[in-house]
Amino acid sequence: MDPHQNIMDTTKTPAADALAIEARDLTKRFGSLVAVDQVSFQVKTGEIFGIVGPDGAGKTTTLRMLASIMDPTSGTAFIAGFDTKTKASEVKEHLAYMSQRFGLYPDLTVGENISFYADLYGVPKKGRQTRVDELLGFSHMKPFQQRRAQDLSGGMKQKLQLICALIHTPTVLLLDEPTNGVDPVSRRDFWRILYKIVKQGVSILVTTAYLDEAERCDRIGLLDQGTLLATGTPGQIKERMKGAVLTIRSPDARKINKLLARQLPNLDVNVFGDFVHIVCQQIQETQKKARTLIQDAGLRLDEIKQAPPTLEDVFVSMMSTKPMTPPTLHPDPVGQSDLGKKGQPPGRIPDKTAVRVEGLTRIFGNFTAVDHLSFEVPRGEIFGFLGPNGAGKSTTIRMLCGLLTPSSGKGTVLGHDICTKAEKIKQQIGYMSQKFSLYEDLTVRENIQFYGGIYRLKGPAMDARRTWAMEMAGLTDHGKTLTKNLSVGWKQRLSLACAILHEPPILFLDEPTSGVDPISRRHFWDLIYTMADQGITVFVSTHYMEEAEYCDRIALIYKGRMIAMGTPMELKTQKMHEQILDLRCDHPQAMAENLAGLEGVRDVALFGAGLHVVTRDAVQAQRSIRQRLANLKVTAYTIEKILPGMEDVFISLIEADDRNQKAIHPHQENR
Repeated sequence: MDPHQNIMDTTKTPAADALAIEARDLTKRFGSLVAVDQVSFQVKTGEIFGIVGPDGAGKTTTLRMLASIMDPTSGTAFIAGFDTKTKASEVKEHLAYMSQRFGLYPDLTVGENISFYADLYGVPKKGRQTRVDELLGFSHMKPFQQRRAQDLSGGMKQKLQLICALIHTPTVLLLDEPTNGVDPVSRRDFWRILYKIVKQGVSILVTTAYLDEAERCDRIGLLDQGTLLATGTPGQIKERMKGAVLTIRSPDARKINKLLARQLPNLDVNVFGDFVHIVCQQIQETQKKARTLIQDAGLRLDEIKQAPPTLEDVFVSMMSTKPMTPPTLHPDPVGQSDLGKKGQPPGRIPDKTAVRVEGLTRIFGNFTAVDHLSFEVPRGEIFGFLGPNGAGKSTTIRMLCGLLTPSSGKGTVLGHDICTKAEKIKQQIGYMSQKFSLYEDLTVRENIQFYGGIYRLKGPAMDARRTWAMEMAGLTDHGKTLTKNLSVGWKQRLSLACAILHEPPILFLDEPTSGVDPISRRHFWDLIYTMADQGITVFVSTHYMEEAEYCDRIALIYKGRMIAMGTPMELKTQKMHEQILDLRCDHPQAMAENLAGLEGVRDVALFGAGLHVVTRDAVQAQRSIRQRLANLKVTAYTIEKILPGMEDVFISLIEADDRNQKAIHPHQENR
């Protein structure tokens, strides 16, 4: 592409009457439950339309009706002009549907999975390899054709499923939360692929729990309790925000959040890492009150200012939410577990170190999953374990929980050796795995009762702990609900309730919020903060960069090795050597292609509704960018140097490690 081509030339502008998808009063009832209630919207040809909503909002049900997998109770839907109910076979010829659960065959290789789906869709043998090579090329999956699907990382599995869906060149692509559980590098790759697909004329409908991904869509719809609340461009949706957003930056953000939530009870106050957001009507008055309260409390205040609302601010303000009851971690003595009576009080650990690891290593055959890790976690700390898919996070947690024996190295949890005292460790920890360890055919109450039995709780003690756990997790009204009927967010709450039923002094959370909507994540982290404030140590792995900001300290793990550790601010200011420019303009994806390769620009990537430009020299890069924008006759834009976010740090450090390893091992296979 000519680098001086006008930016508008790279953006598709479909005809106004060209509709790829149309839903008219689409409704689905399950007994007395209305899952989708008279939903109507349109998706134009060559458009990316996003549906955002909390767990149980009806997103998946809507996609299943559009895919002709499920008939609507009433209403109609059309794909490429064909009625999804009466013309299902024609719909399937024009459609590809990627569900939340991988439709891959784990024992088949990448190439064999693609061939299977090509046969399934009736793709002719003649010319098939050209299509396969094209898909493997732009997804960067060509080096892995002989690898079995079960041996791929989460991000690679997502790419392979997308390739399988696209093998027959659909008109419409339906994606149901396609990037859940994958790291930021894989998410960026995935969205680059989506933009290439759109340029080929494919229309995309995507549901997502990531609000920054919603910013990348041409238009979005907010769905709640089966009802479509609003549709429009991300900018139009933000205009529906009631009130202004005041942001406060401080290393004492958690303390400030608690202070302001208590002193300003009528305002919506939330913490986002080092930032506190306040939604208010009177911005000047609120700013003055907040500043005074913070200063009187002796807390540090780095910056306080009005900021434009994010999609998450709007999302939370518009959704129907039921606040969770803050947990009280020391109920009446009758409710204490045997562990609480015989050992230390909840949250109390004999020495000040909860976890100590030296040279921890785990090898599977010829694969080193964890490579000589060493670190310490003090009591009462929220310790974040950050890394891409396949980095070794879950393997490390399983070793610390006594579920997997190290190949070499040593470690202690609560003073107990992880090699020789595994059973002792299991009795004193809470563990929440990636796949919730719940019994689907039991009710909420029965699951809690079962785990209480495992922890030797019985009689009045069990009754008291069960009541407390259900109140803490906001599950009181769901005691008789079968677990399989709960949304992901509610299963998450139940899993946490079961994990802390016995008042463990340390809690291991392995990617606990994967696939959970922003409201559920906020509730979940409120619980974590409360537990940490009362002395419980929280060891959490995550793919959400915002969650990494919530941790006291972070260890970044890559290919089994630790490549950085420190507080979020230390990583952003000391470990990352590049600078970040935030560029806001129309058609940011097309603009990224125009800016890549400019002098002083190392990388350009979508970031929410704008671009983050990575550079060694912000002054030189700004000069080059402004000149390119002038050549393109683009005048409506803003550009400023900003503090890197955790996603910037994450990707920068991983790419730096890749460059170093490539210099050392030039013939090593790509990630």
